Amino acid sequence: MSVNTVTHLNFRGDARPALEFYQSVFGGDTAIITYKDANNVQESSEANHVMWGQVSTDKGFQVMAYDVPSRLPWDRGENAFFVSVRGDTSDEIAAYWEKLSQGASIIQPLAPAQWSPLCGMLKDRFGVTWVVDVASPYNG
Repeated sequence: MSVNTVTHLNFRGDARPALEFYQSVFGGDTAIITYKDANNVQESSEANHVMWGQVSTDKGFQVMAYDVPSRLPWDRGENAFFVSVRGDTSDEIAAYWEKLSQGASIIQPLAPAQWSPLCGMLKDRFGVTWVVDVASPYNG
């Protein structure tokens, strides 16, 4: 039996566009179930909000998201988490960076780092902070 961890992002009405955006960056398949689909509508204006959503790829990328209902507290917070994406090649990471950076605030430009051939950090247009880098062996 194996155990996988999956980043689960919480939004307030932006889960669908965020998941669609991440699918456009990483490819793969998107699955979305709304509160209406699940027959769990408590506020009519939130019927089409995402109750459960996921993007997954054959390469192993996976992210989940949902829209926190307005009846529950939600605070995006500041620096509560980063999503880290590590790839095998500079070309792969540069391609993800190019797509993720559309409408983003660059925190650390994509460039060589002491520990990686390429590393960068940005906050995407949905307020999620991403760290992308090329995986390299640790030579400490």
